[in-house]
Amino acid sequence: MRRIYADYAATTPVRKEAIRAMSPYFDKHFGNPSSLHADGRIAADAIKNSRKIIADIINASPEEIIFTSGGTESDNLAIRGIASSNQKNGNHIITSAVEHHAVLNTVKDLEKEGFDVTIIPVNKYGEVDPKEIERAITKKTILISVMHANNEIGTIQPIGEIGKTAKKHSVPFHVDAVQTFCHLPIDVKRMNIDLLSVSSHKIGGPKGVGALYVRKGLEIKPLFTGGPHEFNKRAGTENVAGIVGFAKAAEIANKEMEREKRRLEKLRDRIIDSILSSVPGSRLNGHPKNRLANNVNFGFVGVEGEALLLMLDSMGISASTGSACSSHNLSPSHVLLALDPDPVKAHGSLRITLGYKTTEKEVDYIIKAIQISVKKIREITPKIEGVTTY
Repeated sequence: MRRIYADYAATTPVRKEAIRAMSPYFDKHFGNPSSLHADGRIAADAIKNSRKIIADIINASPEEIIFTSGGTESDNLAIRGIASSNQKNGNHIITSAVEHHAVLNTVKDLEKEGFDVTIIPVNKYGEVDPKEIERAITKKTILISVMHANNEIGTIQPIGEIGKTAKKHSVPFHVDAVQTFCHLPIDVKRMNIDLLSVSSHKIGGPKGVGALYVRKGLEIKPLFTGGPHEFNKRAGTENVAGIVGFAKAAEIANKEMEREKRRLEKLRDRIIDSILSSVPGSRLNGHPKNRLANNVNFGFVGVEGEALLLMLDSMGISASTGSACSSHNLSPSHVLLALDPDPVKAHGSLRITLGYKTTEKEVDYIIKAIQISVKKIREITPKIEGVTTY
């Protein structure tokens, strides 16, 4: 049975071009980039070139790009780095209720250490109101952290407006752009972003590599100490091959971004329109229009999310009920609970995310498989008196 991969928000297949670009740095150009000899200089030049590629995509300077092990480390470095270096100025952090656990769990840990955290609620579509952010700012606020677009429901946040507010009040602004880097245009200067987290494996690059943009002049304390790598902000020998693969994938994804966005929007909307019109008791989670081009998140009355996921898996479709980082956790999604506090609705979700290898034929099969699976699950689900099960 041929598999159909529909979980691109979790990770993506590594592009062949990225694999080819990485290959020489495993055995031919394997030098340590901190070494002064020729082998070291070749590795250092590869990192330098990669740094410029990433910087150019977001309108930053190369020296503002810090390579990390991925989005989670980038989020931690941004939040903990600002918190540790700015305690003299205050202890208040603002974030939203729908952030990735890499942000929410980090600020919750800081709360245990004496920091004051304000978590801003969202509307029924998962959108943050910039006015709520501004109302929450105090003289002790040292950081605002809001994701560019949500990994579960795809809703895009008004980052430009929030950035203006942060700049107006001279508060550093961190954006988790793991789901939007090379999927949506990002200009850190125009959007007034001070720190930006990105990840390689969401755009066809290898796992274990990411980056953090840190605006020049902004002080952050490293997570761990060691050598002077990455401008003294991230100690440890760099993953040269991974960084090269990341940059190559970013280069290709950025070049194809607008064309791919239009293509995926058509496929996304075909799924949404087909399911909402043909499956009774179905709903779309997240904003109907202001969402990522590749993201679809449904809820179905009388259908448990894990059961639907397993049935689709048996039909050859790899999908998700939410974030891959919490896929083994049977607790209701914190993102869906932020939209609607009903835990039953939060349990019954299905996330379909498309990517650069997704075809129209695959989308047609996904639609048919969802229709069949929801019907079968409802037929075998015990009826509860007074509850609509379709």
